[in-house]
Amino acid sequence: MKDLKFEQKRSLSRFEAADQLTALAAALREGGDVELELSLGTLSLRIPDDLRSETEVEIGNGEIELEIEFKWPTTPPRATPSRTVAATKKARGAKKAPAEPGRSSTRTSRSKNTKRSASKAR
Repeated sequence: MKDLKFEQKRSLSRFEAADQLTALAAALREGGDVELELSLGTLSLRIPDDLRSETEVEIGNGEIELEIEFKWPTTPPRATPSRTVAATKKARGAKKAPAEPGRSSTRTSRSKNTKRSASKAR
């Protein structure tokens, strides 16, 4: 399911089509938060610097269909952590790893205590 879908179908003159494309081009050129005036109201969008594009032309049944599609994510992409940050996180994670069986600090203390008490018994 789509979060939002807006679709508008109507007849318009070549000049009106050019005006719509000009307004869209200006919004794309500006980027960031933009507003497009449509016949039904205003569409507010956030347009990032990088987009994906698809152009499709179909000819058949006595018509030409031209589709120009632009896509971009609704949320900005996450920055990839630098190697230094990743190495720091890895080192922090290594400190939190549990000790190997038989090597915990309590067992070491017990074995020292055991040795001490065994030496005292002599």
